[in-house]
Amino acid sequence: LHGTGVSDGIALGPAHVLQQELPEIPRILIEHDQVEIEVARFQQAVADARRQLSIIRDDIPANAPPEAAGFLDAHLMILTDPMIVDSTIDTIRRRRRNAEWALTVQGEELTRTFERMEDPYLRNKKVDVLHVLERILRSLLKAGEATHAEFEAGAIVVANDLTPADTLILKHQRIRAFVTNLGGPISHTAILARSLGIPAVVSVHGATRYVRHGETIIVDGKRGLLIVAPDRHTLQEYRRLRQEITERRRELERLRRSPAVTQDRGKILLEANIELPADVKVAQAAQASGIGLYRTEFLFMNRRGSPPGEDEQFRAYVRVVKAMGHKPVTIRTIDLGADKQVDGAREAQAVAVNPALGLRAVRLCLHDPSLFIPQLRAILRASAFGNVRIMIPMLSSQEELFRVLDLVDETKSALKRARQKFNPRIPIGGMIEVPAAAISADLFAPYLDFFSIGTNDLIQYTLAIDRVDDAVNYLYDPLHPSVLRLIRLTIEAGKKARIPVAMCGEMAGDVRYTRLLLGLGLTEFSMHPATLLAVKRIVRLSRLSSVRRSARDILAQSETRKLHALVEELNRDVLH
Repeated sequence: LHGTGVSDGIALGPAHVLQQELPEIPRILIEHDQVEIEVARFQQAVADARRQLSIIRDDIPANAPPEAAGFLDAHLMILTDPMIVDSTIDTIRRRRRNAEWALTVQGEELTRTFERMEDPYLRNKKVDVLHVLERILRSLLKAGEATHAEFEAGAIVVANDLTPADTLILKHQRIRAFVTNLGGPISHTAILARSLGIPAVVSVHGATRYVRHGETIIVDGKRGLLIVAPDRHTLQEYRRLRQEITERRRELERLRRSPAVTQDRGKILLEANIELPADVKVAQAAQASGIGLYRTEFLFMNRRGSPPGEDEQFRAYVRVVKAMGHKPVTIRTIDLGADKQVDGAREAQAVAVNPALGLRAVRLCLHDPSLFIPQLRAILRASAFGNVRIMIPMLSSQEELFRVLDLVDETKSALKRARQKFNPRIPIGGMIEVPAAAISADLFAPYLDFFSIGTNDLIQYTLAIDRVDDAVNYLYDPLHPSVLRLIRLTIEAGKKARIPVAMCGEMAGDVRYTRLLLGLGLTEFSMHPATLLAVKRIVRLSRLSSVRRSARDILAQSETRKLHALVEELNRDVLH
């Protein structure tokens, strides 16, 4: 069976199939005098869910990765979100419905909101919200946790889906791997599996149907394979491969404190992408050179009423800046669209027909300065506490850039009049993720202090595809000649203007592209911390002089199949 491998490794063992189905949720009309009792029942379920997560968090072993606590903290934070708690209570009171039904309706509404989001990281937050809602539902329905069952030593769990809390419990139970019907590569469960070293394959449709409890199975986390009832020869081959992977992991761990330097002494910066202040611990543990992308959208999402104020944002940014000390922290200004409903006042706005091409990111900020200026003030104030950089997403014209720079200057003047401290020379950079910006990078460069290439959107816009549309996502190719040429144009424009160029898209953390990007002249990579050591290994095994020659040959190739073959050849001695 095929799925998506999200955590490398190989596991062999008996299958433990989890039965996690919840009963159908009834829709019940509550008597007037029972409404507040129903509200109290819901509030108790929320308190029970909070207690369960707190217990799991307190029992995290000392040797667990830093992100383990961060993911549980994120779920605990969701439990206080007014869009879940207050809205559900409002539905119970207003519509006189049972708590289970009211919570389910709210979950469906939130799901629709997340599914309209273009950014895969933001869209993926739907999974965390649904995990929390299911925990509350289980408490309301008095349904026990499937992961609290006793497991045979060395079992491989096959489930519909797993939460980060489930994953920690299963690790404690010493399971060897897991397979799920649902899930994706950037979910918190997938990230935690990688950090804990648990081989995992997700999105194996029908896995819980096709695998029998107790049956011998093999999980190949790299290839995304689930092998059911393997023969003796297959078992022997996978035991050999498992030993190779174990040795490779030990090799990576030894690199944690080693510098990211090529064999001909080229210094490369490997930075971390983060989403929440709690994520900074993961970046520190990975020995990141800084924060190359701090996504600020999560402060704005799923709020009822007004967006976060200047002081709330300031506290969040300062927490990260102080934690990173002298290392750079690149804060991206809000990258949401009008369809994201960043606060209650905007709920009445019409949803854009095509949000990826509509009023989003810098366009929304310039359209609504009341949203943008408090964030600029908060970032500027945070710059007094460390090495802060501002990054503007989705620039497509000089006029947009000039308007942003004018607003920054006005905000600086206002802070100066108020005697607020800030760095008057704070670097301002542009995210190059629109083809127009890449083609015109040389026109932007004189007015910016750095570039950062956002490959996720750059590939989507260049190839005119929707990344979330299964019918066309096979066309999503980071090695498409047009994409590589836009990346080279941006890097060359940065070099000519003597400003640094980074990359913060998924491509930066994919070891298949590390050597090619080095050959194109990229010296600053920002990625999820979980991939940082693997990229560092490739950097340390590379010679800039050699990969530059290979990159020239690759760019000269117009046929996609041959281009891919050349990239494979470039990696032949480092990727197995």
